Amino acid sequence: MKTILAFGDSLTFGANPIPGGQRHPYEDRWPTVLERALDGQARVIAEGLGGRTTVRDDFWAAADRNGARLLPTLLESHSPLDLVIIMLGTNDLKPFHGRTAQEAANGVRRLVQIVRGHYQKPGDVTPGIILVAPPHLRDTDHPEMMLHFGDSAIAQSKLFAQWYKLRADEYGTGFFDASTVAEAHPADGVHLDAANSRKIGEGLVPIVKQVLGL
Repeated sequence: MKTILAFGDSLTFGANPIPGGQRHPYEDRWPTVLERALDGQARVIAEGLGGRTTVRDDFWAAADRNGARLLPTLLESHSPLDLVIIMLGTNDLKPFHGRTAQEAANGVRRLVQIVRGHYQKPGDVTPGIILVAPPHLRDTDHPEMMLHFGDSAIAQSKLFAQWYKLRADEYGTGFFDASTVAEAHPADGVHLDAANSRKIGEGLVPIVKQVLGL
């Protein structure tokens, strides 16, 4: 059986877009849907944390949100891995993290380097990688969410696919644009309802099978 690490933020965690809403049930989170669709050929380890960035510190949080710092530990604890799926970058658009899709893509590039650099011991096999461009942000009546992200965040989120595809081509990884199948819920403009979370898992199935040779 193949082993896949799904490395992401609140969209991978299954955060509810309704303020105060409960986390989506396990069966509605996209890593679960992906695993189910692979029909016993792979298990998917979900490592999603709300607010996680690609490479930036966030000292407001109770947990370490710097993806680059945590990724080596997760690679070690879950190895051997056949595939790492990275869907991060939305939180990088916050003003105190950098604001642009290009910088988020540069952070994703660093995560690719970390994955490939981690497997250097004799006998190590480097896992495949799929970069996932996150769904776009959207307008919302939520009183704080878009203020939290800044005026340019929606426009920048629409550039994710362009920049992530460039990085995927540079490093020879797989690529999937989640905005082609899923959209943020208008309740907060960022997070997904259960149906859209499931769509990401379903949408990833063909490229995951291709990368893993299933």
